[in-house]
Amino acid sequence: MISILRASPALRAATIAGYILLVEWARALVSTAPGLTVAALVLGGAALVLTVAGWPAEKIGLGTSRLGLRILGGLALAAVLLLPAAARASAAPILPASLALAAVAVSIGEELAFRGALYAALEEAGGAPLAIAGSTIAWTAAHALSHPPVFLGAVAAAGLLLALWRWACRDLVAPIIGHVIADLML
Repeated sequence: MISILRASPALRAATIAGYILLVEWARALVSTAPGLTVAALVLGGAALVLTVAGWPAEKIGLGTSRLGLRILGGLALAAVLLLPAAARASAAPILPASLALAAVAVSIGEELAFRGALYAALEEAGGAPLAIAGSTIAWTAAHALSHPPVFLGAVAAAGLLLALWRWACRDLVAPIIGHVIADLML
């Protein structure tokens, strides 16, 4: 089975996408059970991290060149992702402090999965346009159970922004930083 996945980029991308959606939807469902939210977020984030196993760091955008610029880019992405929150009547964060560590774990896991492994697999299978569109569609679908339908447009826009950064800069550090900060502040 592993040799088939290595030989077929399209099958590898489909398998990664299926795994990610399964993890995200299971995490969303389990987190609704009383007392299981933190465990669901942390374990879901850890399960998503598994998607990058075996990928070279540079292939998934985690090289160390220009690290300072990548960090600055992450702060800029966070600012853009937080613009809708600035328009809210109450700009105070709505994430309880008890969920902060869990939110960091799932944010990192999601970026490694969607803009790391899935993006790289889709790019191998069909180039950058497929990687951008496919990772954005999967990202939006993955959030269908955890976000109200009215927010899915904003979820898709955030996914597209992060995927475009990943493509234009060949970087995953900034999307990770931006996503973590946004999740902590929203």
